[in-house]
Amino acid sequence: MPINQNKTLEFRDLGLMDYLPAFEYQENLMKSIIDLKLKNRDRTDGIYEETPNYFLFVEHPHVYTLGKSGGEHNMLANEEKLKQINATFVKTNRGGDITYHGFGQIVGYPILDLDNFKSDIHLYMRNLEEVIIRVIAEYGLKGERSEGETGVWLDVGKPYARKICAMGVKTSKWVTMHGFALNVNTDMKYFEYIIPCGIKDKTATSLQRELEREFSPEEVEEVKDKIKKHFSEVFGAEFI
Repeated sequence: MPINQNKTLEFRDLGLMDYLPAFEYQENLMKSIIDLKLKNRDRTDGIYEETPNYFLFVEHPHVYTLGKSGGEHNMLANEEKLKQINATFVKTNRGGDITYHGFGQIVGYPILDLDNFKSDIHLYMRNLEEVIIRVIAEYGLKGERSEGETGVWLDVGKPYARKICAMGVKTSKWVTMHGFALNVNTDMKYFEYIIPCGIKDKTATSLQRELEREFSPEEVEEVKDKIKKHFSEVFGAEFI
């Protein structure tokens, strides 16, 4: 089916949004792309429509999300504790185990038709990691991959290895949803109530903790701009 690859990204910053409405927002975009792909597949007139790609930023209130391959034993807080810390717990359909989303964290949800780029989920995940590795390098931090542990880490192979960006995605018909969560001004005490990503011997960290300073709202926007810049470079894409 000879369809041109569309490498433009429609950008939307959703601001502060609860997890479930943002999840539904993603699902609707994903479904619209899949529906168009199926329509193209079934056409007989040789006229095919380009599939769109979207890139979302969002910030979630305190929430713990458990991926489909995760174990509930990695959630250390009971219902009463969740109420005390004003957090919620949601089972979701992304890959990976348990993670935390909250204030001061930049969450990115690329809703891409990988047929517009390369239909390779392993490559997609490594490219997502590469984007964040390049971003934090601009702040003097050496981000690394940890074999078998998706995301971006600092000091891999050392006793004090720590994750600065968690990742988990879902794909259907080569369309992606979910994405990454980069800790910027994140309140790290919320990670004490989980075994992050189900990995017992490692901790989480943030730009604020590593650089020993809080990022102003303007600086947070700068981080977002850097993410967009490096995403464009790594994926050969253009934001519109």
